[in-house]
Formats: sequence, structure tokens, C-alpha cells
Amino acid sequence: MAVHVDTIARVAHDANRALQLEQGDPAPSLPWDEAPRWQRNSARDGVSKALDGATPEQLHNSWCEFKLADGWAHGEVKDAARRTHPCLVPYEQLSEEQRAKDALFHAIVGALC
Repeated sequence: MAVHVDTIARVAHDANRALQLEQGDPAPSLPWDEAPRWQRNSARDGVSKALDGATPEQLHNSWCEFKLADGWAHGEVKDAARRTHPCLVPYEQLSEEQRAKDALFHAIVGALC
């Protein structure tokens, strides 16, 4: 199952990266092969949770928990060096544009499992 999770995580990560680029994200994720280990682990964790039936909202909440446990905090700007991210808020406070990333991730897992 680990290979399957890795394959789905790679596709979901790179699709979210493409969406970030399309949306004009000033600090888009790196491609999978260049992404830091913590980011790839976060994607794998998201895939596992989606395979267990998590909704897009639950995936966001899990991502927030993952980030907070890793020392990140809410900030106005996404900054890996400072470990701040503007999406570390409750799901209902996310813009539709940001919710689209969770929906895309969820849809990719559903399509590839």
C-alpha cells in the first residue's frame, strides 16, 4: 500500500502545485521530487486520511494539525523559513480559492484509489 499512497500523494501534490501556480500563489510548492521531506510526508498523510474517508474539510483540519505539530503558526504570508501560513485557520474561514485545493486533493485520491 505504501507505493500506492506515494503515487497518489505525488499526483495530488503536483496537481495542487499546478493550482497554486494558476492562482498566482507567491510561494508555490516545489515539484514533488524537489519538495522537502515534511511536505511529502504531509501529502502522504493526507492521502491516507482521504483513503480512510476524510472529507475535504477534515483533510484541511488534519493538515492544520500536522503543520501546528511541526511548529508552524498562522501568519499573513506563507513563509517556510518562519513557519507561517495564512491557511492555518478553520476551514470555514478559507476562501473558495483555498478550499479548491482541498477539494482537488480529495478528488484525486478518490479517482486514483
